[in-house]
Amino acid sequence: MTWDHVIKNGTIVTPEISYPANIYIKDEKIAAITNEILDGDSNEITDASGLMILPGFIETHAHTRDGKDGPHYKEGFDYATAAGAVGGYTTIFEMPNCNPAITDVANLNSFIETVTPKAYIDYCVWGMCLGFENLAEIPALNQAGVVAFKIFEGYAIKKETSQLVYKYDPSMQDVLPPIDGSALFQIIREVAKTGKVLGLHAENFHLLKLLMDEFEKSADHSYDAFLKARPALSELTITQTVIHLAALFDMPLHICHVSAKECVDLIMQAKLAGLNLSAETCPHYLELTNKDFDRLGSKMKCFPLVREQADQDRLWEGVSDGTIDFICADHAPHTIEENNLPLLVAPAGISSIEVSASLMLTEMNRGRMTLNNLAALLSENQAKIFGLYPRKGAIQVGSDADLVLVDPNVEFQIDERKLHSRVKSSPYNQWHLQGKPVQTILRGKTIAKNGEIVTEPFGNFIAM
Repeated sequence: MTWDHVIKNGTIVTPEISYPANIYIKDEKIAAITNEILDGDSNEITDASGLMILPGFIETHAHTRDGKDGPHYKEGFDYATAAGAVGGYTTIFEMPNCNPAITDVANLNSFIETVTPKAYIDYCVWGMCLGFENLAEIPALNQAGVVAFKIFEGYAIKKETSQLVYKYDPSMQDVLPPIDGSALFQIIREVAKTGKVLGLHAENFHLLKLLMDEFEKSADHSYDAFLKARPALSELTITQTVIHLAALFDMPLHICHVSAKECVDLIMQAKLAGLNLSAETCPHYLELTNKDFDRLGSKMKCFPLVREQADQDRLWEGVSDGTIDFICADHAPHTIEENNLPLLVAPAGISSIEVSASLMLTEMNRGRMTLNNLAALLSENQAKIFGLYPRKGAIQVGSDADLVLVDPNVEFQIDERKLHSRVKSSPYNQWHLQGKPVQTILRGKTIAKNGEIVTEPFGNFIAM
């Protein structure tokens, strides 16, 4: 017997238990988990003494700026997946507003053809719901293997490219207006037939238009004034509406990037009522507040906005009690020049996939959670919600050998200049962290070690 890879002397960490064992890998799968020494040679041997072995992390919310017409000067699939691999991720989900957007099967196939040669990790792709414009495409996108569908509530859409329009005016030509109630109902009814998850970006366009128009005309363009112009109420009202509509069809609904304490309360109530609901939040909501704007400026701008300390505290409670199912990066890089623009005109999005897991490992070391909790929050829960489990998100015989070796004790300082994303910019630059992925293994083969990529890209599209 020749094993593809043997990982010995490590401690396996699952959401339920931690235990010492050796892992034997054959044909990209976990073939044995044992304390015994099995016969045979191995093409690769890793001594994991002193390290924790977790299921490879799964990033469900990434904007890699790729696709054949994407703004590649900001990022690319090679850069994003390399950064992810170094950060402990073995699977990434591309959000559907890439360019061209994933509005039909032709665009999905185009994206797969474009990015597969440069994928360092495995990947899934979301499908985009435009409303009446592509209702008929939803069954075909489902059959073609998108992992889930997404609505961007709060934005208009350019007809030609299906890219988001952040400041919509009804006089605009060749633009689809923000989704209204009837279109929303039909989207939910159609997606429900697929059995797949519908993801929601929750912002109330009509409320935001009123308040943002007032904000732009005012003399106060501070971050706190901006928060009042994009309030929690915007997130809450849309989330509440879509929860009720999804309940009509018993459809699995996922609330993206929860930022507001009121939404945590709403999601908890819906779960207690037995609704088919999941939710995520992101490191920037758990690590930053409005008080950080004076230091970071537009580098921390994202939608929904980073809010106040009370919101962050409630989000942490939601993570602890299971109201929030998992933590994702919402990786969305912009250039340094864009990050330095004034608040009102800077684009929204934060680059964070490489450091997200280390930020959470640091919180683990501060007592916020256990390493077992992190195995769920960064991997298993995502795999279960989106139908990947136990192929992904598990350390079991027969599962893909996607593993991350973590040193929970190593201390380091983030240096944005050394990050693997195309644009070297991070709101966490110079932060001191404790806990780091030191080796990432995709389907049995080491792809990243000690902060560097060590192989050529061999990630695959996962059709669901």
